[in-house]
Amino acid sequence: MQEPTFLILTALAGEPLHGYGIIQQVAELSAGRVTLRAGTLYGALDRLVEQSLVAADREEIVDGRLRRYYRLTDEGANVLAAEARRLTSNAEAAVKRLRTHARRTRLAHG
Repeated sequence: MQEPTFLILTALAGEPLHGYGIIQQVAELSAGRVTLRAGTLYGALDRLVEQSLVAADREEIVDGRLRRYYRLTDEGANVLAAEARRLTSNAEAAVKRLRTHARRTRLAHG
């Protein structure tokens, strides 16, 4: 799963959000590393809706403009949880190997 998709799903795990809210949450979750443009976001949301991972929640008019909110579906939550487990497992493996590398380096230079 691409990082922007993971972050969009993560943003929606908290509560339904409209597009600009998702963009803000993704920036916050990634500590500013990922900045979504509106076109990219809405293309991703269309794909996620097609995959039944995200659904339209509600619409409202704000200052004469339509604001559509999206929510994470149960299937989306399951996919997000599986991806979070995979990433956690990979990170734990990397940390374990880095510890081994640090020990070997200390012994070699010790």
